[in-house]
Amino acid sequence: MRLDKFLCDCSDLTRSLAGRVIRRGEVIVDGIVVKQPAFHINEQSQIEFDGVTLSLDRRNRYFMLHKPEGYVCSNEDPDHTTVFALLDEPAVGKLHVVGRLDLDTTGLVLISDDGQWSHRITSPRHECAKTYRVWLADPVHQDAISLFADGVFLRNETDKTRPAKLELLGECEARLTIQEGKYHQVKRMFASIGNKVVGLHREQIGSLMLDETLELGEYRELTAEEIALF
Repeated sequence: MRLDKFLCDCSDLTRSLAGRVIRRGEVIVDGIVVKQPAFHINEQSQIEFDGVTLSLDRRNRYFMLHKPEGYVCSNEDPDHTTVFALLDEPAVGKLHVVGRLDLDTTGLVLISDDGQWSHRITSPRHECAKTYRVWLADPVHQDAISLFADGVFLRNETDKTRPAKLELLGECEARLTIQEGKYHQVKRMFASIGNKVVGLHREQIGSLMLDETLELGEYRELTAEEIALF
């Protein structure tokens, strides 16, 4: 593989920018500065760029992040800081969020560069459950449990939501597990029964729980066992 192509694959650089930094002598191959963008490398080559050692190992990356409020789950946003600003990883631009959270919602966010893995989590066909801790403006009545289990009509929707599990934790606090991911779904479900969500935190995706040791804004790599859950 050409050195400039490899650098593009492992970073946010375009092909032309990769060629430029190589010609400037900023890339080291097996301990030697290489200034030829067309230089051929192999699977055993060790490439250093910008203080990071790269290789042709194409393993996908998988992370869990404890998302704070005030961050958007996008790669770019003109008005808000994105969750990728919290990651100290190479080639962040090649990563994507697996199931977004709203700006004011906290909790478990998965991040990867594995599109097939992500699809198994986000596709409605796979019915991957998401569990949220919810704080409400008004008390939640007991009959909301059966209403959500039966499905509710959201504003501007013609079909009911899929059956959802509601657990009451306090007068104005609940835990909700849903099998789909409609736009602002949790907030809209409670709005459909005349209540307002004032706090929202995602605790779990499928059988993967947010690591309790992660503080707001912290992240870690998923283990092989966690990756295999999906």
